[in-house]
Amino acid sequence: MKAIFIKELTGFFSSLTGYLVIGIFLLISSLFIFVFKGEYNVLDYGFADLAPFFLIIPWLFMFLIPAITMRSFTIERNLGTLEMLTTRPISTRSLIGGKYLAALFLIIMALIPTLIYVLSVGQLGEVTNNLDYGSTLGSYLGAVLLATSYTAIGIYSSTVTSNQIVAFLLAAVLCFILYFGFDGLSSYLSDNDFLASLGLKYHYESMARGVIDTRDVIYFVSVAVLFFALSEISLKSIFTKR
Repeated sequence: MKAIFIKELTGFFSSLTGYLVIGIFLLISSLFIFVFKGEYNVLDYGFADLAPFFLIIPWLFMFLIPAITMRSFTIERNLGTLEMLTTRPISTRSLIGGKYLAALFLIIMALIPTLIYVLSVGQLGEVTNNLDYGSTLGSYLGAVLLATSYTAIGIYSSTVTSNQIVAFLLAAVLCFILYFGFDGLSSYLSDNDFLASLGLKYHYESMARGVIDTRDVIYFVSVAVLFFALSEISLKSIFTKR
């Protein structure tokens, strides 16, 4: 797994992919929270709080993470290197795990520079550094856990097709459905809390309020494990056919 992780991470940063992902994420997020007028603008929010930033993260991740993961296995299939990997002394689980951890690490690397937003917003209040750091910490943890689920979905999508665009679209649609789908159905069915709790949004927003509940953590890990397992099944079916 370590060799695959290093190989994937080196691939991200030996080309423009890694730098573009981090740069685009920082550019778009900073434009929304500091420049563009609207509900996501911190300066228009009325409070020295990073809540608007964490509101747009699910949307940014919904497109950014599928863009990162769409080539994870599609490129291997197109280049014919997937067969070579199967002849190496490495399990399917380790192969998926290495690619998964590399993509997740890249997302975390993109989040780290946003800590400057915390310092910047901390200077905006009447009392300097009067931020709700508990809520901010919970929001960052929620963002990382959301990324674990989205990344697993993206990796799975790349195993079911050899077309990168299809993998991207499938991952984006699945992320959208799992994030907004259950919440939308809940609203349609007279705010059914149980139905809402099946979606990513319910648990992400809970953590964004600074409430670190083990049930939320378990939920995100469970979603990641589910799609990791589906990725393993998908790859094994490919190897069986060949």
